[in-house]
Amino acid sequence: MLTGLFNPEAVAVVGASRNPQKVGHSILKNIIQHGYGGRIYPINPSADSIEGLRCFRSITDVKDRVDLAVIAIPAPYVPGVLKECIRTDVSSAIVVSAGFKEAGSKGAVLEEELKEIVRGSDLRVLGPNCLGIINTQLSLNATFARGMLPRGRISFFSQSGALGVAVLDWAIGNKIGFSKFISLGNKADLNETDFTEYFLNDPDTDVILGYIEDVVEGERFIRVARKATKKKPIILIKSGGTQAGARAASSHTGALAGSETAFRAAFKQTGVIRASGINELFEIAKIFIPGRLPRGDRILIITNAGGPGIITTDNAERAGLKLPYLNKSAIKRLQKGLPPNASLYNPIDVIGDASSERYRVVLDEAVKSRDIDGIIVILTPQATTEVDKTAEVTVEAYGRTKKPLITIFMGA
Repeated sequence: MLTGLFNPEAVAVVGASRNPQKVGHSILKNIIQHGYGGRIYPINPSADSIEGLRCFRSITDVKDRVDLAVIAIPAPYVPGVLKECIRTDVSSAIVVSAGFKEAGSKGAVLEEELKEIVRGSDLRVLGPNCLGIINTQLSLNATFARGMLPRGRISFFSQSGALGVAVLDWAIGNKIGFSKFISLGNKADLNETDFTEYFLNDPDTDVILGYIEDVVEGERFIRVARKATKKKPIILIKSGGTQAGARAASSHTGALAGSETAFRAAFKQTGVIRASGINELFEIAKIFIPGRLPRGDRILIITNAGGPGIITTDNAERAGLKLPYLNKSAIKRLQKGLPPNASLYNPIDVIGDASSERYRVVLDEAVKSRDIDGIIVILTPQATTEVDKTAEVTVEAYGRTKKPLITIFMGA
């Protein structure tokens, strides 16, 4: 359904410009300089060529098939261009232009006109009032943001263009790889549920991330998200949870943020993980980037400190996770490898003076246990702590299992 958006063989930039200060110039230049290998058609009735490419007066003048039209012109002219796209069988369009429902009542009327034009056609539209898309697999940067994301297995959608730019900068600086990036804008046609459904079946996506202020199709989102989280993790920032935040969301993209209680229930029902901010979003994502999903909800906590173990246990149970004991045979083996005062249940406390060998003994049991779906290793630096050796033991155990293994090495 979204092949023309993510894998176009030909892209037209409507509103392409020679002026470096214009959005249409930045979009065209990004598409060219980042290595997109398809055909590129600048559309501008006042230019013969831009960036060395022949310019066309309108999209109807392009004789070859165009799969994707990126539209960066004043809002009142957008409906006419969308009609041209439908007449020429363009399959996808990105409306970068602002001035729609986020701008007030006149803009809202214009956005309704946009929806009416697209309704019943084969054209799918991203936006309006959006940044565009990036597909690193195709070396396609159809945005007006600078830089190109490293290639990876994360796909991200954002209802905020500015936050999207911040994420791009952060990802480039931290060398976090992405597969696809989408700026949703006002979601007049395509929305977060469409992209969640697409990423579910996308072989280049292992982790789905997003920033949303509202959900357009609540019931459909729940159905799709419940299905998706069985195969791939979905981690979302949902803003607009307070009255002030909801007002800000409404003025930002014209969003109706909905009930905070309803969103909490929906996320819990579907298995969507909620992050409180960008740092937490990516810290959680890093856990899943290797493509490991737990087969169940049973975790084992290994710690050399009581307090952190208790805090982690509380948080795990609040999240609905279970902390089963190892079986009797495993407990007997642990008794031989751990001191008498060690706690052998869950969390397993290997005591403050624990060597890396104690961690190895417990990790061996955790890795092979059929009663454990995931492992958390906690280490606090104490006088006899072997931080480096414990890290090596943990990495070695990670290599022997397909279970997710999370490390919490505390201190400087």
